[in-house]
Amino acid sequence: MFDTLTDSFKNAIGKIRFHDDEKALKKATTELKKSLLKSDVHHKVVKDLISTVELETKKHGVGKDNFLKALQDKLTDILTLEGAPKGFTFASKPPTVVLMIGLQGSGKTTTTGKLAYFLKEQKKKKVLIIAADLQRLAAVEQLKQIASNIEVELVADEGATPTDIVKHGLDKAEKELYDVVLIDTAGRLAIDDELMDELAEVKKVANPDDLFYVADAMTGQDAVRTAQTFKEKIGITGVVLSKFDGDGKGGVALGLTQQVGVPLRFIGNGEKMPDLEQFIADRIVSRLMGAGDVEGLAERAAATIDPKEAKRMTQKIKKGQFNFNDFLAQMEQMKKLGSMKSIMGMIPGMGNMAKQIGDMDLENSDEIKQIKALVSSMTLKERENPDLLNNMRKRRLAAGAGLEPMHVNRVLKQFKNASKMAKKMSTKGGMKQMQDMMSQMQGGGGLPNIPR
Repeated sequence: MFDTLTDSFKNAIGKIRFHDDEKALKKATTELKKSLLKSDVHHKVVKDLISTVELETKKHGVGKDNFLKALQDKLTDILTLEGAPKGFTFASKPPTVVLMIGLQGSGKTTTTGKLAYFLKEQKKKKVLIIAADLQRLAAVEQLKQIASNIEVELVADEGATPTDIVKHGLDKAEKELYDVVLIDTAGRLAIDDELMDELAEVKKVANPDDLFYVADAMTGQDAVRTAQTFKEKIGITGVVLSKFDGDGKGGVALGLTQQVGVPLRFIGNGEKMPDLEQFIADRIVSRLMGAGDVEGLAERAAATIDPKEAKRMTQKIKKGQFNFNDFLAQMEQMKKLGSMKSIMGMIPGMGNMAKQIGDMDLENSDEIKQIKALVSSMTLKERENPDLLNNMRKRRLAAGAGLEPMHVNRVLKQFKNASKMAKKMSTKGGMKQMQDMMSQMQGGGGLPNIPR
């Protein structure tokens, strides 16, 4: 998610090899300054960061550890707004009402769906979406599809006014005891009086607990400027950066909190519904330094994975009883965790692996499609016990899945190897082997050869 910025910090840290080498410190900060400016970090933020890091490092003695600590402390300071909420906060009396505002094309409607999914899956809340964007053609239809896919209730009426829809939705939320109400509002291609007047009316009726401005990260510093304008004209309590995965620079996230004076609350880093992350300063700094976000990953996994099911699966793996039904169940769990790139980026030391994976889609890759087609052609007994698959059954599966017999054999062999590896990893010393494998990947030797 922060590939370019992380590389910049790593390069700067790597230049300080000796103690009391002020020349190396100057070289490191000069190169870091250039890299940050190229990454679209605002020049005032860069100037403040560099001067503070230089001063603090010299104060405690030039050295890699002191430089790293000064950098981490200043980054945390830049990304933190005193007294501001982190991530999502709930009202003392439900429902918590959130107004989603932003320009047309910023990803506001999709972000509304992602936030609803986050609240439903990770926070276990009952969520209602109100479709109050009647300006953009198909905005309501898009929300209907999103709400249906994530199984969240939607209030929509294209024949009513935005304020009437909001009133109706809030009445429903009160009567049916919803925890959170998300209101998708109209956006336009540019800020104008008509847009602001409509938003002001909706805000008056909704009386929201939060106003989230959705900014397109790919617009760089323009996202900061428009956020400032919305804050002045309508008021905002937080910013959500959408399309962050498409922004190769990523620098806009570093300066936004200080420049606008409101916290960055969430970042959208993929196209799928789970690809929305809370922006919590110390965790983000950890990722910027290449140390991952174990706490965030643990939270996501705990909210997604049923502990009883996880325990049952662990026992099956230890006994070597992992079958195709288990495989499909695990694939469904993985989908809820988000994109593979996002997951790998949260694991310490796996930043380079995340780059290699890129935008790999576990669900829609050719390999996964073949396996799903193959499993769909199996009987229940064959899924439970792959050892039943003799040559005659394999030919039947090949025909049913539209595959060549050699493809069936290859998939079955891969599955058997993966099952053996999983069993081996669950034994004593297995995790040490996994760490060694990760080190090999991280060391630049590329992906290890996995038996097929």
